[in-house]
Amino acid sequence: MSGNRIAAVLGGNGFVGQYVVQCLAQAGYMVRVASRRPDLGALLRPMGRVGQVAPFYASVLDDSTVACVVRGAEVVVNLAAVLSSSSSQSLQAVNVEGAGRVARLAAEAGVARYVHMSALGASDTAPSAYGRSRAAGEALVRQYRPDASIVRPSVIFGPEDKFFNLFGALARYAPFMPVYGATTRVQPVYVGDVAQVVARLATTPDLAGRVWQLGGPEVMTMQDIAAFTLQQTQRNKPIVRVPDVVARLQAAVLERLPGKMLTRDQLLMLSQDNVVPPAESGFEVLGIVPQSVQACVPFYLERYRAGGGQSGVFVPQR
Repeated sequence: MSGNRIAAVLGGNGFVGQYVVQCLAQAGYMVRVASRRPDLGALLRPMGRVGQVAPFYASVLDDSTVACVVRGAEVVVNLAAVLSSSSSQSLQAVNVEGAGRVARLAAEAGVARYVHMSALGASDTAPSAYGRSRAAGEALVRQYRPDASIVRPSVIFGPEDKFFNLFGALARYAPFMPVYGATTRVQPVYVGDVAQVVARLATTPDLAGRVWQLGGPEVMTMQDIAAFTLQQTQRNKPIVRVPDVVARLQAAVLERLPGKMLTRDQLLMLSQDNVVPPAESGFEVLGIVPQSVQACVPFYLERYRAGGGQSGVFVPQR
């Protein structure tokens, strides 16, 4: 085992993490899937050879567990983040201090390559607390790992996402399709493409120290996404633009409920576009052609049609 290359993936059992783990395993790494729920990480074992993918307990809030999981690793990828604060995890604790903690301990352990997952729109002047926390996290990562590769994707989609699937559920159960931030533009990016970039950065020393902004081939407004979902689910329902005042009142209630379906901070995120600036696409630099929404999403939105749809594993066509 000592002769094997090791990659540690913090947040490895999450939506993006499972795709990153698979890419790194295919690249020949022994992958440590680190999270607060190693029982879920155990489900990823079949993504590699026997013993190649192993679950570890680690919390980005704790030095000792992170130090344990990064020790001896050649590559560390930090995907751990939260979208909003809760009683147990705040934006400051996870997205800022946690990001700095993992970077610092990886530096102390002599890890050769470091990849940090951030978000498109991360900025000190972002309207949302989430966007500002991501920028602060990046700054701490740079403090300890100036050579870190920082990945900033737009909205990520895939069969297990909480984006198109949420719209699909609304299309099925709601009497109408509510839309928040109807004219805000996003650039949805396929999770497998994001994972491919992360794996490339983790395995290519020459690409270190840069920021990689990722967006798919389509720029869509939130209303475009609602209309697309209704079309794909074959639901004939009106699209209703929720007024800002009503949206804030709804968010004030929903953010207090389990699952936090909508928060006031998310509404602030929707107050500005989330697209990659012209000529700054990381995909173009790496020579990767990203998958489109049209090519991927209809497959898993079929389940929200009347009578359901097909099930199985989506395999993107290139």
